Amino acid sequence: MDANPILAEMTRGNWVENRHRGAFVVIDADGTIIASAGDIERAVFPRSAIKSMQALALVTSGAIEKFHLRDEELALACASHQGEDFHVAGVTSFLDHIGLGVSDLECGAHAPTFAPARKKLRDSGQPPSSLHNNCSGKHSGMLAVAEALGAPTAHYVDRDHPVQKAVRAGIELVVGEPLSLDRCGTDGCSIPTWAAPLRAFAQGFARMATGKGLPQDIGSAAHRIFDAATAHPHLVGGTGSLDSEVMRAFGGRLFQKGGAEGVQCGAVRNKGWGYALKVDDGNMAASHAMVATLLLAIADPDDEQRKVLNRFAMQVIRNVRGLDVGLLRATAAMLPRL
Repeated sequence: MDANPILAEMTRGNWVENRHRGAFVVIDADGTIIASAGDIERAVFPRSAIKSMQALALVTSGAIEKFHLRDEELALACASHQGEDFHVAGVTSFLDHIGLGVSDLECGAHAPTFAPARKKLRDSGQPPSSLHNNCSGKHSGMLAVAEALGAPTAHYVDRDHPVQKAVRAGIELVVGEPLSLDRCGTDGCSIPTWAAPLRAFAQGFARMATGKGLPQDIGSAAHRIFDAATAHPHLVGGTGSLDSEVMRAFGGRLFQKGGAEGVQCGAVRNKGWGYALKVDDGNMAASHAMVATLLLAIADPDDEQRKVLNRFAMQVIRNVRGLDVGLLRATAAMLPRL
C-alpha cells in the first residue's frame, strides 16, 4: 500500500523540520467524491469529531422531547469544551435539568484545557471535577438518553449498555457502515469509539447536512443539532478554539468539529458537502492547518472568514523569547481543484 501524501509541513528557518502525512475527502450525500487525497477507505477512530452523530441518540431515545432540551444543551452535547466558567455553568444546568448531578458523570475529571480557566481554578484551591472534562456535555446528553430509555444511569459508558447501543445505532445509520467489534476501542472519556472508513464519516456529515438517505425524524434532528451548535459555537469549543472561531465566522453555513489524534470533520451545509481528514501521526496543530486550508478551497469564504481560516492555516512557531522561528502550513495537496 502506498503511503499517504504529505499534507502539512513545519519549517524551521529555511529547512523542513516535520512532514505530516494524511488523507482527506469531500463528498456529497449520494457518495459522489468532490475531492480527496490519500487512503480514504482506511478505517480510523473519529474520536470527538463525531459527537454530533453520537447526539442522535437524544432523538431516537426520546430524550429531546422528554426533557424539552434547549439548543444550548444540544450544543454542549456536541462539545469538546475548554472548561471555561460558562461551560461549567452550562453543564451544571444541563445535569440539573435532567435531575442528575456531577457524581453521575463517568467521564472522569481533568483540569480545564483553557489556560486562564486552568489558572483560575488552581488559584481557587479547588480540584478539577468531571464538569471540567471537555466531554462532560456529551456525557450529560448520554445520561439524558439513559433516563429517557428507563435504563440505569450507572455504567452508561459500557459498550453493552442501552445508551451506547443507541449511540452506535445512530452512527451506523448516518455513516451507512456497520461498526464492528474488531475495530472498537475506548475513548479518552471512557465511552466506546468505533473505527470506520474516513469516507463514511464524511458522507455521514453530508447526510446530516441534507437529510438525504435518512429517516425524516433523524434528518430533522440532525438539522436541529447542527443549528444548535452553529448558533452557540462558544459552547462547542471555547475562546480561540478552531471549532468555535470557524463556526462563528460562517454564521451557520458551516459545521466543524475536531477530534483527538488529528481528526477533523464537518459539513459545508449550503453545498450539502461533508468532509473528513486524518493526520497519520495524530498532530493536532497540523490537522488545524489542513482543515483550515481545505475550507479556504471548498467553503467560499468571504474576506472576514478568510482571515479567520488563515490564522489556523498559517501557524507561526515562536520560541520562549517570542521570536518567530518557524511556520506550520498545509501543502498544495490540501487546496484541491473542484
